[in-house]
Amino acid sequence: MRLLMVGAGNMGGAMLRRWLDAGVVAPADVTVVSPSGRTMPEGVRVVTAIPGAEEGAFDTIMLGLKPQQLSTLRDGPLAGHAPRLLVSILAGVEVATLAPLCAAAAVVRAMPSLPVAIGKGVVALHSVTEDASMRAALTTLMAPLGLVEWIADEARFDDVTALAGCGPGFVFRFADALAQAGAALGLPGDQAARLALATLEGSAVMAAAADVTPAVLADRVASPGGSTRQGLNVLDRDHALIALLTETLAASARRNREMAAAAR
Repeated sequence: MRLLMVGAGNMGGAMLRRWLDAGVVAPADVTVVSPSGRTMPEGVRVVTAIPGAEEGAFDTIMLGLKPQQLSTLRDGPLAGHAPRLLVSILAGVEVATLAPLCAAAAVVRAMPSLPVAIGKGVVALHSVTEDASMRAALTTLMAPLGLVEWIADEARFDDVTALAGCGPGFVFRFADALAQAGAALGLPGDQAARLALATLEGSAVMAAAADVTPAVLADRVASPGGSTRQGLNVLDRDHALIALLTETLAASARRNREMAAAAR
């Protein structure tokens, strides 16, 4: 597969390195467009402008630039290309906005989360095409990055982005808050941070492997009248934690829709 990546910042670069490590793509088959000439893994071709179609055909073109940079592609730099797949990881930018950029056989929106760098991310996918071979090929490409989920309704893609795409940022903030709360009780700050991260890691692994929901696991940990139950009572009072996270995800989803409107 010949892959052209238009932009390869933090997320696109993490995806590329994971693909290379997993042997899904070969360095010699990858071209990265980076106006700044950003350093890429050995063997990957780096160019400062999008190659013309006369320089060779690409099987997949992936857009990894910022949504506000989409205007740079509207002047037609991709117009001569006809890849099998045009894959976009631009938050909030809809298929209808992406389709005119080039003559791709299929346009796919993808929303990865940062843990794709270690193969533990989430990649949400949406496309209007029902081509089973295309979907299978894309699922295979994304599988080394973590959990792959196809989203049938594009209208829900902004919500998925808020949950799974933005989610790591919220988890990192929770980890920091848990550590700071431990320090507020009197623990040394560095020790509280180590304890918080180890607690989150172990709990996440256990929840992923469990045959019951996290809600059930929480209740199993919390014996009646015990210390865990007392803490859960604070989080559960008036559904405080659910309300806070609902407000958090709604703010992110709203911003995704604002970016979609701007991209149109």
